[in-house]
Amino acid sequence: MGTLPEPFAGWFAARGWTPRPHQLALWRAAKAGESALLIAPTGGGKTLAGFLPTLLDLHANPREGLHTLYVSPLKALAVDIARNLMDPVTEMGLPIRIETRTGDTPQNRRARQRETPPQILLTTPESLAVLLSSPEAPELFGNLRAVVVDEAHAMAGTKRGDQLCLLMARLDVLAPGLRRTGLSATVAHPEALRTWLSPTARAEDVRLVTGRGGAEPVMDLMLPEGHLPWGGHMGIASAPGVLARIDGAAVTIVFVNTRAQAELIFAALWRLNEGNLPIGLHHGSLQIEQRRKVEAAMSAGKLRAVVATASLDLGIDWGAVDQVIQVGAPKGVARLLQRIGRANHRMDEPSRAVLVPANRFEVIECVAATEAVRAHELDGEPPRPGGLDVLAQHLLAMACQAPFHPDDLYAEVTRAGAYAALSRRDFDDVLRFVEDGGYALRAYERFRRLFRDAEGMVHVRDLRVARQARMNLGTIVDTPMLKVRIRGGPVLGEVEEWFASTLEPGHCFIFAGQTLRYEGIDALTMVVTRGGEGEPRVPAYAGARLPLSTNLSFRVRSILSDPRRWRALPDPVRDWLRLQQRRSELPQRDGMLVEVFPRAGRWFLVAYCFEGRLAHQTLGMLVTKRMERMGYGPMGYLGTDYVLATWSAFEPTDPERLFEEDILGEELEEWIAESSMLRRTFRNIATIAGLIEKNHPGAEKSGRQMSMNSDLIYDVLRKHEPDHILLRATRAEAATGLTDVGRIATLLARIRGAIRIRRLDRVSPLAVPALIEEGREWVAGGAEDALLAEAAALVDDATGGAEHFADVLSEVTEGLRVRSGVVDRPRRQDRKRRPPPRRFVRSARLPGGDTTP
Repeated sequence: MGTLPEPFAGWFAARGWTPRPHQLALWRAAKAGESALLIAPTGGGKTLAGFLPTLLDLHANPREGLHTLYVSPLKALAVDIARNLMDPVTEMGLPIRIETRTGDTPQNRRARQRETPPQILLTTPESLAVLLSSPEAPELFGNLRAVVVDEAHAMAGTKRGDQLCLLMARLDVLAPGLRRTGLSATVAHPEALRTWLSPTARAEDVRLVTGRGGAEPVMDLMLPEGHLPWGGHMGIASAPGVLARIDGAAVTIVFVNTRAQAELIFAALWRLNEGNLPIGLHHGSLQIEQRRKVEAAMSAGKLRAVVATASLDLGIDWGAVDQVIQVGAPKGVARLLQRIGRANHRMDEPSRAVLVPANRFEVIECVAATEAVRAHELDGEPPRPGGLDVLAQHLLAMACQAPFHPDDLYAEVTRAGAYAALSRRDFDDVLRFVEDGGYALRAYERFRRLFRDAEGMVHVRDLRVARQARMNLGTIVDTPMLKVRIRGGPVLGEVEEWFASTLEPGHCFIFAGQTLRYEGIDALTMVVTRGGEGEPRVPAYAGARLPLSTNLSFRVRSILSDPRRWRALPDPVRDWLRLQQRRSELPQRDGMLVEVFPRAGRWFLVAYCFEGRLAHQTLGMLVTKRMERMGYGPMGYLGTDYVLATWSAFEPTDPERLFEEDILGEELEEWIAESSMLRRTFRNIATIAGLIEKNHPGAEKSGRQMSMNSDLIYDVLRKHEPDHILLRATRAEAATGLTDVGRIATLLARIRGAIRIRRLDRVSPLAVPALIEEGREWVAGGAEDALLAEAAALVDDATGGAEHFADVLSEVTEGLRVRSGVVDRPRRQDRKRRPPPRRFVRSARLPGGDTTP
């Protein structure tokens, strides 16, 4: 099987290609009826490898009906793959229909697909769930031969991945013997991913195919000219250098870590864009039409650059992109590799990337990430067990398709890799909840959705329940959002409801690359006009910060603790670390440095944990609770990706006790019980499980209404049924994924007996970034301190006057304005050399008269 038959061999030869070994390996696996996981570099022909067995089979054995189902995490990726796949099908004259089925597919096309399905259907987990909840599912999928899961690593371990895992188990029932193929470029835990993909929940039943590595990426580090910031995470100071790199390349993707950062970097680039280079903006809160417009402009070669968030991580195949710029530290090696792979989408040529750290700690992280890429190390957590809320939704959807017996469905569910360890007790408790809400809720008619007949078969109660269930399928629970609409014009996208609540008529903010003036709210829409006066703000989004990976955390600590490795660091960072050596000491790789010093009538404690912002914020809550018990009078705390800082009224005389492992006992339980986070978590879980409806025929609920409903139910369950399955799921999720308790436990075990305490008379150089960082959490309800006036003095204390006060004041000002949603105005002396006001928000005129936001 080393040679492809005609017309495939001729099609490859006409392009000067030869089939790659991993493409032929997937063909051999398919001929043997085996499922397979392909791990190959970006640009290595993974997509063609996934579809090649299907095209060969349909050429040799033409047939009508659905043959192959392709599942993508992104609607845009499914559409792009369908377009690219049509080229070989058309050029070889293959009689194969290829269509997409997503939330954007018109109703008439959906109806046609049910009656005469294409041979290849490209879809998303949400749309597949809707199809499988239909009574016609056995006819549609009965002859299915293959499922191709693209970007498998991005779904495994997520709730969308849990849903897909359950849906594939149902497909196996409807079409016994179908094969599964997973495609991925970056996999840290291949055995766990094989288990997730497996039809038997056993890794050995999925063949592992590995593509050879492509050319090594070329990575550069770019610092801002002049002053290297101590703190901040937006990277705006490097905008001139980023624009120069864009100007020197053909096509660039500028990746950032958050949507707020995307808006700010885009605005900063346009302030400097005197050459009027066509630059686009792409993030998940923009209207889908706006994103597709940018994607089409990139595909057509009409843009020189696009500023993007993770909305393009999984990428559309833009072969013309010749460089990637990552603004801000990447936070993970796998994430960085995924983004680098968007450049020069050809395996035999190197991808080019520029890393742009926003501050001094991020310089070290970027160097650590570069070393890890060169060492071919990957990071990421293995997939966690499947969520019970997703299971609840799935059970209701399967009842909508056809009646089932609990024994049969339990056997089916536990063949899904994510649910292989599911206990029968948990399954039965979830099913009981779906039936009538459970003990505390069964008196309410609205929660009765299923019933059992005399033979024990489970049925959906009526068509109304089935209709509402299908309207609410999916595991993506958005924070309450409001559409942003130009008065008398188009919808630009969405912002979170809380951000709108902070605005008053006349306030300005930056969104979709434009300065907008807020006028008011009409139903669930924020009405705005273009332009406006005053300080523009920028919407921030909950949960937008990416966590620092464990792998990078270890490498950062290793670099800091070993001066021999500082040769890779730029002079300002090396000088900073040498100054730290003289004033205090350096954090050790396997221990933890804790500094205690007085400042402005308070006592500061800075712990160098390097476990990521989420873990540090949770640890800050626990440490300040213990400080309160020990009489230190905690006033506040702050967690960055690198350190935890607290400040208190009295000196922490016994810091070691603050980091004992038993802090995860009583303090954690007390905090979780008191925290509003449990209510937010319950709301999300209840929404996915179907207890709270996102959508209802003829009505759309606001986020505030949904929160009120979930709060009432939460209180009822806590009082009358504290062991309810949704409360168990809520506590489990809050104690793991949302709070990084696992990483905190690992940290506390690692530093046991290895904590170094340094008592200083003033702030240390490494502590300065934390003390000028935005985002302080106040414990005692005190007001904000005069941070602007204090910042320069902090640096002066730490460096002995080695830094200019003005530079530090500038970066702290930026941090405070970003935190409060205010974007800094240009300084008066800069205005003569700037483009005209608001030029950065104008659309760039593209060839052919098109514009991009």
